[in-house]
Amino acid sequence: MNYTLHQLLVFLKVVETCSITKAAEELHLTQPAVSIQLKNFQEQFEIPLTEVLGRNIHITEFGYEIAKLVKPIFDQIHSIEEKTLAFKGQLAGKLKIAVVSTGKYVMPYFLGDFIKMHKGVELTIDVTNKRKVLECLQHNEVDFALISILPNDMKLEYIDLLDNDLFLVGDSRSSLEIGSYNEDIFKELPLIFREKGSGTRQTMERFIEGNSIDVQKKMELTTNEAVKQAVLAGLGYSIMPIIGIKNELQSGNLKIIPIKGLPITTKWRLVWLKGKQHMPVPKAYLEYLNAQKSRILDTFFSDLL
Repeated sequence: MNYTLHQLLVFLKVVETCSITKAAEELHLTQPAVSIQLKNFQEQFEIPLTEVLGRNIHITEFGYEIAKLVKPIFDQIHSIEEKTLAFKGQLAGKLKIAVVSTGKYVMPYFLGDFIKMHKGVELTIDVTNKRKVLECLQHNEVDFALISILPNDMKLEYIDLLDNDLFLVGDSRSSLEIGSYNEDIFKELPLIFREKGSGTRQTMERFIEGNSIDVQKKMELTTNEAVKQAVLAGLGYSIMPIIGIKNELQSGNLKIIPIKGLPITTKWRLVWLKGKQHMPVPKAYLEYLNAQKSRILDTFFSDLL
């Protein structure tokens, strides 16, 4: 057998993505280039590694077994690269963070300069729903998670990053004039909710239940972006974090409806399991945040403070 590291990498990425197209995107290669490398790798085995059914590629049982053997090879290669950088006095290693969907408007600004300073740090950010974020955290699959509502059933440590202010918003064509309203206005408004379990949904429901408000529940959507587009389209109103709609507010496409009791303020928090022993990269990142948080807030979020 005479396979190359490049062939092994291409095969492993195809297994991870179950897609030649996605593997090509992640490896910054063309689809034909990935297909050729996969074909050349397959020719060295008498047993199929993959099979094509319809338009989809599937990994065979043998293919998964080979992938299990290949993955540690690249883990060792990463270790070699990290050791080399370490001997040169540079920080190197992995930083894994899970982020709730609305947090995508927050987290990158707290990472940019750190990644620029440390070229040897490999960053992975998983932007997903709150349930999956907490699962990753609980299973110790990530170093940190960004959330706005702390769970009651997990022992966590955290650092506050930013206030998370939530307002009632409608589209610019809303018949509601700029003025102050009380809770009775909700009887007339079709409300758009995030999915159950999201931090925004929990905050919204606490406000509604705490004030004994009767509401029209119009629809339920799974991301902040989907809610924003629905509000822009005039399908209803929603209580939303200002961090995700500031461009639309500045352009005049959305407007805040002043309501007694709003805004609600929670905190964007970077959290980790209590007692977790951080590796050098996550530990260095926490030190960076403690030293640079005020500067980051002044630079990127002064219009929200």
